[in-house]
This record gives sequence, C-alpha cells and structure tokens, in this order.
Amino acid sequence: MPNIKSAIKRVRTNEKKNAQNSQEKSAMRSTVKKAEQALANNAENAGDSVKAAIQQVEKAASKGLIHKNTAARKKSRLMKKQA
Repeated sequence: MPNIKSAIKRVRTNEKKNAQNSQEKSAMRSTVKKAEQALANNAENAGDSVKAAIQQVEKAASKGLIHKNTAARKKSRLMKKQA
C-alpha cells in the first residue's frame, strides 16, 4: 500500500474504474451471446438483439475497453450470421 496521499487516491480511483470497466465488458459479452443465441434459434427478435449487441460493442470500443479491430471483427461476425 502506498504511503503518499496522491498515490493512495490513485489506487482508489483505479479500483473503481477497474470495476466499472469489468462491468461494461461483461455486459457487452452478454449481449453478444444473447444475439448469437437468438440468431441460432431463428428468433423473431434476432434483428433487435443484433442491433443492441453492435451498439454495446461500439460503445466498448469507443471507451477503449476493446480494440477497434476486435470490435469490427465482432460486428462483422454478427452481421455475417444474420445474413
């Protein structure tokens, strides 16, 4: 544990941000899985779930949680399964 006040604050903010980023990333993964399941089951709301998943992926990429190429690959794969 750091002794300097600013370093202590930095540790605290890093822990908060890490928890927030983990939650965002987990939510993204969940929506992508739901979309893939909907596409596999030929559900009638598959289009909506794919749209929601793509939005989550773009949001994660814009925040820097995932690389932009990873986001592009995930979106491409979803669109390919949808077609």
